[in-house]
Amino acid sequence: MIGGKKVLALIPARGGSKGIKDKNIIDVEGKPLIAYTIDTALSSQYVDSVVVTTDSEKIKSVSEKWGARVPFLRPAEYASDQSTTLDAVLHALKELQAGGEKFDILALLQPTSPLRTTEDLDGALEKFMEKGYSALAGISPVTDSPVLIRRLTDEGRMEKLLQISSTVRRQDMPAYYRINGSIYINTTEEIDENTSFNDNPVPYVMDEEHAVDVDDLKDLEVVKYYLRKRK
Repeated sequence: MIGGKKVLALIPARGGSKGIKDKNIIDVEGKPLIAYTIDTALSSQYVDSVVVTTDSEKIKSVSEKWGARVPFLRPAEYASDQSTTLDAVLHALKELQAGGEKFDILALLQPTSPLRTTEDLDGALEKFMEKGYSALAGISPVTDSPVLIRRLTDEGRMEKLLQISSTVRRQDMPAYYRINGSIYINTTEEIDENTSFNDNPVPYVMDEEHAVDVDDLKDLEVVKYYLRKRK
């Protein structure tokens, strides 16, 4: 609990993965990928329950082995390539409530962000409370400034993404950040079909080293590098 509010850490992990087979449970430096997120949530001083929502019996078995709860399997309609994370969240909250479990705060943790730490999670929850329960998202600094990013027009010309002067020293460029996908925090009562987690307004700034998202084999090698570095 934090501030008398019950906190659910929800980890969405469907079985299908186009880039890396069985990505969510692939071995990464001796542990399944999802285990890093489960460990982070279980170590939090504020999280009351750690639940994995999945359509896969294999992921369910691995998740339970590492200490998470998997009280239901996600229906196929919420686990297809067209399904959204919001679909999985709404289904999970409905199932938990039907079983008599109600939570005040949702901490949504993608299993593909294994470098996020318990300090990150607890710090984000503390900031969420400080900001009066306003929805929060983890962000990280971008290395390539959008000041230098261009679109190509149909005529083959370059068009600025930002309509500001790019004649500026790199060290004088304004700071920009990206939604890194590793932490989203919302009150459960505000989540509905119109919720967009990426539009949560309160930022929680994280080190880029903690925010690597595993999408392909190259990302996996980056994660392994940082995990070895931590050891």
